[in-house]
Amino acid sequence: MTDLSPASVARRPAGRLRRLGAVALSLLIAAAVWLPCLHVFFRHDAAEHRPSGELSPRGRALLAHQLSLWEDTAAKDATLARMRATNAEWDFMGRTFLVLGLASAALREPGAEARHLAVMDRIVDETLALERERGMLHFMMPYATGRPFVQQPARSLFVDGEIALMLGARALVERRAAYEAELDARVAEMQARMERSPVLSAESYPDECWTFCNTLALAAMRMADALRGERRGLDLGRRWLAAARARLVDPKTGLLVSSYTHDGRILDGPEGSSLWLVAHALLLIDPDFARDQYARARRELGADLLGFGWAREWPRSWSGPEDVDSGPIVPLVGASAGSSGLALLGAAAFGDAPYLGALLTSLDFAAFPIREGDRLRYAASNQVGDAALLYALSFGPLWERIAAAGGAP
Repeated sequence: MTDLSPASVARRPAGRLRRLGAVALSLLIAAAVWLPCLHVFFRHDAAEHRPSGELSPRGRALLAHQLSLWEDTAAKDATLARMRATNAEWDFMGRTFLVLGLASAALREPGAEARHLAVMDRIVDETLALERERGMLHFMMPYATGRPFVQQPARSLFVDGEIALMLGARALVERRAAYEAELDARVAEMQARMERSPVLSAESYPDECWTFCNTLALAAMRMADALRGERRGLDLGRRWLAAARARLVDPKTGLLVSSYTHDGRILDGPEGSSLWLVAHALLLIDPDFARDQYARARRELGADLLGFGWAREWPRSWSGPEDVDSGPIVPLVGASAGSSGLALLGAAAFGDAPYLGALLTSLDFAAFPIREGDRLRYAASNQVGDAALLYALSFGPLWERIAAAGGAP
């Protein structure tokens, strides 16, 4: 018979609680044993980023996919159309990162440069044709038409700067007169516009300047320095940096802010989706300041735990809205897809192998790598993300050539 005495009824909840407690304790013990070992299943090659010589196996596989994509017009068009449906900037930035990665790969492996140059030319020519036929707005977000640019006629440093980067990177692998003439014209226009701003910055969007775009423009000017044996880009870069130190540094963190008006009024504070790339570009202007910015970003934004690494979009002292730059923000840890992706470039550029390894471990765990023969892409990424990773793993030779030919900072 069932015992329904008061004592028996009272014992049942207590028994269930003991069993639940035992289960919870078992789960905690299992987690304590399992979680520290989880990263082992996604461990990276110790030499993922090599200062010189051949790319790592991961880098070669990423390169193979990107080359095949641009050699297949239908696949390329479909891939870029999917990105443009979310953000036209991704189409444009994917081109920039890929040309930089191809240039770096070509300098690492001269025997393979013919194929790399052919794809670079395809990207540059198509990009110039699209800009000529559809205008700069083709590569920009819709709010670019919301109000007039301060400087007229309207031009975007986002578009001019990254096209100049593509032209300069291509010419530094193998000189081509038509590209160099276009580079010189872009550099002259960018320099003139930057000189007309109180903080030596040109607009990317109406009355909106970005450290991301201005430092990439300075990197393109350093490419022109290297090709011409001049130092005009370096001289402007040093003056830009002096103005930035005076007016564009967040006082709480010492990090450069991400966006500001034409006259230097700060719009957005430090953001990881800008800072990692900004620091790498400033290696061509002031390596000591660049290293300081990376160290601050690593401290304020970088994180790693149990072998996994990630990066926050904002320091804890400043928080902005989740947007297309930050990507989704993971609750509790504050991990940002945009910041974590570009942190890979920062870690490679500044020789931070432990952090690079932790970031790659997280990438393999969360981004779902897809291998097809000798090619690699990531299911949770897109073309711009994969191209940025290729550039990170190939980084080095292009920046070294600029510094050597254009006068070391």
